[in-house]
This record gives sequence, C-alpha cells and structure tokens, in this order.
Amino acid sequence: MKVVLDTNVLLSAYLWRDSVSKKLVSELLHYKAEIYTSPDIMVEFQRVLKKDFAFMDNEVIDAMTTVLSFARIVHPSVTVAVVKDDPTDGRIIECAIASNSTYILSYNKHLLKLKEYEGIKMLRPEEMLAMLRMLY
Repeated sequence: MKVVLDTNVLLSAYLWRDSVSKKLVSELLHYKAEIYTSPDIMVEFQRVLKKDFAFMDNEVIDAMTTVLSFARIVHPSVTVAVVKDDPTDGRIIECAIASNSTYILSYNKHLLKLKEYEGIKMLRPEEMLAMLRMLY
C-alpha cells in the first residue's frame, strides 16, 4: 500500500502523541505501507511549524528528521489544477501521482470533497485507520 500524508496529517502525527494521525502512522509502518512526501509538502510542514507553533530551527530539523525516517521523498513531474478552491492543494495530488499512491490521507476539506482523482482515494485518517483494522 502506498500513501501520501497531507501536511495537516504529518503535523498532527508529529505534534500530538495520542492523535489519530500518530496512531495511523504507526499502523501504516507496522503493515509495511510506503509513505510518500515531496519537497513542496516538506516546505509547508516546516513553514507551519515555524509560523504556527514557533519552532526554532533546530526543532524544525528534528521534526524533518523524524518525518524523513519513515517517508520517502518523490519529485513530482506533473502539475495538476483540480482543486479550484485552493490550487496549492494540487501538490498533494502531484505527490500521489509521482509515487503511484493509492491513497491521500488528509483533513483538508477541498481534497476530501474530491473523494477520488484518477484512482487515488482521498480519506480522513480515521477512515484509513478503520480500514486497516478491518483488513489486518
């Protein structure tokens, strides 16, 4: 199974030990799922940590190191413009296309509203966690 975690899921998994996102990442790793990210996603991750959570540079480096210990970076070569309400959300879909992922896991209402794009399903972490527990 190949998945892309939206920035909001990465933040939740990193910042809150008991979050659904943290549990989901643990389950995905346990079942040997491949988790992907992109440079654009990681730049946004860093930006939010600094701006919204007042992380210092060394704390951002620690957070990046943690994420990159389980997520593989891909470099998207296509651009999509399918999220009309927030075109920057396209970078998440671009990452999923580049990694040949089946799922995008997100709390983003614009992505979730799409439900699917070219066979890539958009799910909330709670939905994926429930699915994993049913499958395994």
